[in-house]
Amino acid sequence: MKVAILIEELVEDVEFIYPYYRFKEEGFDVDVLSLEIKTFKGKKGCTFKSQKSIKDVDPEYYDILFIPGGYAPDRLRRYPKVLNFVRRLNELGKIIGAVCHGPWVLISAGIIKNKKVTGYHAIKDDIENAGAIYTGKKVESDGNIFTGTDPDAMPELLKMIIKEGKKHKSQPF
Repeated sequence: MKVAILIEELVEDVEFIYPYYRFKEEGFDVDVLSLEIKTFKGKKGCTFKSQKSIKDVDPEYYDILFIPGGYAPDRLRRYPKVLNFVRRLNELGKIIGAVCHGPWVLISAGIIKNKKVTGYHAIKDDIENAGAIYTGKKVESDGNIFTGTDPDAMPELLKMIIKEGKKHKSQPF
């Protein structure tokens, strides 16, 4: 399984670290993607380096996309290349996970209309205004979209994503 994790400045440290190592534990091949290859600072002060530029990768290569929260999603959603990447993965039926403020990227990519979605309570209005059904549950899934509210949701969220990934083994929904 090939996993892409998006990163930008002020990512929520634990929301990047936990999924990165959980996917690795499962033997998945994980790439850290950003607009430019560089080092980013997390909200809590950790530093993380992207491995590849989103401009240089093919969305078809990946089975799973994960979008951590923090302030990073607010930056990521400003880049057309990021949004096109997310849209293409969705079109291909690939698994897309987002936690906390991560659904902001899904909103800006225009892929959650009529979907059940959760996220950090502060973005409830944004989710609803995008035409999605905000459930407020700790974790939610609808088709290929998997979302969680905050760091406490990640164990359950990652279990769901990993189970679905193994079930589909690169086969689109």
